[in-house]
Amino acid sequence: MLARQRQALILERVRQVGAVRVADLVRELEVSDMTVRRDLEILQTAGLLEKVHGGATVPSRLASYEPAFATKSAMQQGEKAAIADEAAAMVQPGMAIAISAGSTTFALAGRLADVSGLTVVTNSVRVADVLNLNGRRDQTVILTGGIRTPSEALVGPFAIAQLRSVHLDLVFMGVHGMDAKAGFTCPNLMEADTDRALIEAGRRLIVLADRTKWGVIGIATIARLDEADVLVTDAAISPTALGVLQGAIPEVVLALAAADEVDAPIEFSRTARGFNAEGSSGR
Repeated sequence: MLARQRQALILERVRQVGAVRVADLVRELEVSDMTVRRDLEILQTAGLLEKVHGGATVPSRLASYEPAFATKSAMQQGEKAAIADEAAAMVQPGMAIAISAGSTTFALAGRLADVSGLTVVTNSVRVADVLNLNGRRDQTVILTGGIRTPSEALVGPFAIAQLRSVHLDLVFMGVHGMDAKAGFTCPNLMEADTDRALIEAGRRLIVLADRTKWGVIGIATIARLDEADVLVTDAAISPTALGVLQGAIPEVVLALAAADEVDAPIEFSRTARGFNAEGSSGR
């Protein structure tokens, strides 16, 4: 395969799913690691993609960049599964809970089939779908209305008005990023407003965020770090980040993913100041 053909295929993959891994491209193209990295360098120089640790992503430097649900779901799958397991253990029969939109919260929803008498309020089309597929007659699933975002959240004034009339035991929140100064953030202004309404409806806020969310700053703050009652993150988070989080949040739960499930992260951090190859986007 000629270099231009390889590069065209790489671009197609990036545009389809938002990110690619060097290891996957090596297998698919049947070329060396060095050849793939050289192709990525050429494409980055042309402004067609962004090289990051372990691969490449779409070339966005905007704090308002919002990946599609499918793109986010493909990242850190092992870590998200472990976080979802820890979060599911906090849900008791008969509770009324909220689950925000996001790929990590979607993983949590898939683990709630055995919880009886549960009422779930969500602004996530995906979360509502997976709960309804469980088919439990003793569970009530309430999906808000609103404007649909790329991450398949329903947001805006209509969703907020509905959320202001409910009172919930727990709110499980997925986030785009977390930062010592910016707090928990989101890349969509209306989604941030809707997330704040979810938080106000609950007695306790439980944030689900893997380590790649640290240092990522979206356009809007959802909540300060100290407004969370619990943070569930993965055990591979850096000691520096963990120290800051434990200093601000009453309870930080470290979820341990199985060694063979941990993703070598395609890490893309989009902040208000630019691109940082040490973080990853996507809730």
